[in-house]
Amino acid sequence: MSGRFKILFLSVMALSLLFPSVVLSARIKDLASIKGIRTNQLFGYGLVIGLNGSGDKGGTGFTIQALANMMEKMGIRVNPLDVKVNNVAAVMVNAELPPFARIGKNIDVTISSIGDAKSLQGGTLLLTPLKGVDGRVYALAQGPIIVGGYEAGGDAGGGVTKNHPTVGRISNGASVEKEVLVSLEDKKELILMLENPDFVTATRVSEAIKTHFGEDIAKPVDSGTLKIKIPEVFQNDVVRLIAQLGNLDVTPDMVARVIVNEKTGTVVIGENVRISIVAIAHGNLNIQIKESKDVSQPMPFGVSRSVGNPVQMEKGTVVAPGGATVVTPDTDINVKEEKARLLLLESGRTVGELVRALNAIGVTPRDLITILQTIKAAGALQAELEII
Repeated sequence: MSGRFKILFLSVMALSLLFPSVVLSARIKDLASIKGIRTNQLFGYGLVIGLNGSGDKGGTGFTIQALANMMEKMGIRVNPLDVKVNNVAAVMVNAELPPFARIGKNIDVTISSIGDAKSLQGGTLLLTPLKGVDGRVYALAQGPIIVGGYEAGGDAGGGVTKNHPTVGRISNGASVEKEVLVSLEDKKELILMLENPDFVTATRVSEAIKTHFGEDIAKPVDSGTLKIKIPEVFQNDVVRLIAQLGNLDVTPDMVARVIVNEKTGTVVIGENVRISIVAIAHGNLNIQIKESKDVSQPMPFGVSRSVGNPVQMEKGTVVAPGGATVVTPDTDINVKEEKARLLLLESGRTVGELVRALNAIGVTPRDLITILQTIKAAGALQAELEII
């Protein structure tokens, strides 16, 4: 059994034993969001200059064209064929425009190379307009790039690379130039959207709001949406209403779910996972086949009693009539079956007991994935099995 997997199982068990009856609650602001109050994605095409020979190569046409166009706008006409771009890289610039961002507010930007540049270390992003999906410019980005890594190589082709040097970031590197208008005035109701839709959680949120405000102002529409009627006392102070709503504590309900990542061997089991009566036997059959070549050497000073060509016999054996050296294949097959332990789990067992049971038979993460899939196929796993 792998050490990390065993440590993870023991940690989960220790938490369940130390806090067996603790019910965790969360604030509504951590469980839901207000419809219309959201971030907006911005993007733009730009150039990074000042690179120490690690920029795009001469064959990157869009970098040369962009550089030539920029120079022409500055009153300098150049021939694109004469432009060298070793110190320049074409990049895409991304940013998130937060809600209620006003003109002049600074936001972070991420810069990613789109050419064949080796590194953006030491480069400076030229003034880049950032647009929304509507094609309008909402921010302008510019400044020196911070790259959390480096790339160094030699003429022979070798080199050292740390982290990801073709992606950088500029903290507060963009200035908001256009606002996305979101008004809370004259609103009669708010739409609350749960991050993880669930009918039980929606009902609990509604009851928590009713208990706090003393009136039934929240109505669940479905498993992920609630309509909140704004009381008269908050008609001119919706911000205070949202602040009070966000600080209310609610215990969210969770669907019984098992998440399996086959690529990394990661398995996450939810608290409400239950299993029916099931017997588990897990063992491995290892078959190892080795192919080798043996050399048949004739006796020294051997005299051939016949003259002719080598004769091909069954199974690839070669017989040389003249006493010549021949090569014969040899196959070695080894079959080993591990002893499997039969494990019986009773109905209604929780995740803690499932963890102990699987730990007892010494499963690895890969084995656990196979076991869970088999239990689900047998209809004994009372949970959603999601493979990512």
